[in-house]
Amino acid sequence: MTLVEIFQQLLPGMGRSIGIFFCTLVLSLPLGLLVAFGRMSKFRVVQLIFKAYISIMRGTPLMLQLMVVYFGPYFIFGIRITDSYRLYAVLIAFAINYAAYFAEIYRGGIESMPLGQYEAAQLLGYTKMQTFFRIILPQVIKRILPSVTNEVITLVKDTSLSFAIAYLEMFTMAKALAAAQRSVLPYIAAAIFYYIFNLLVAVIMEKLEKKLAYYR
Repeated sequence: MTLVEIFQQLLPGMGRSIGIFFCTLVLSLPLGLLVAFGRMSKFRVVQLIFKAYISIMRGTPLMLQLMVVYFGPYFIFGIRITDSYRLYAVLIAFAINYAAYFAEIYRGGIESMPLGQYEAAQLLGYTKMQTFFRIILPQVIKRILPSVTNEVITLVKDTSLSFAIAYLEMFTMAKALAAAQRSVLPYIAAAIFYYIFNLLVAVIMEKLEKKLAYYR
């Protein structure tokens, strides 16, 4: 089997990997902002809860979290696991994991902003919400973009962890094909896919960073 034929076989899995990537970003980026707000809360109890959540998500392997989300409903509540739940388990595990990382990135960016900007906005009659979304957040995005880019690139590669619960994304299919064909070519095809995908992500994020350069 040629490399081109292998790519054709892996196309459905590539589509699923791309789907996991985009769905995780759509879920984890806003969730991460909410978690960051909780982490910065003035209420000590709320702050500790979110701090513990971030610590657990960052301190345990994503694969372990994925398996807990997938097998947990059966072992804890006795709920029967269906094949369709695999995708939901992947998205839930990835979203809550990456939300923790994005939360700390957001928090670092928000806390780095000078207090004078908040005071100036208050004098101009801005509400707290207007101040944050119109003045603070655009500058925070510019500051945190390199860190976010690193996480996004890591996410591309982490989609391969879905094989742990036998979800048929690209790496799972490549692994099965390599075993069936007794060939390393499916793994080479997988490596090419991840590299090109990451290259595209890096180029897009670099262009976005240049567009936001007016905040310097």
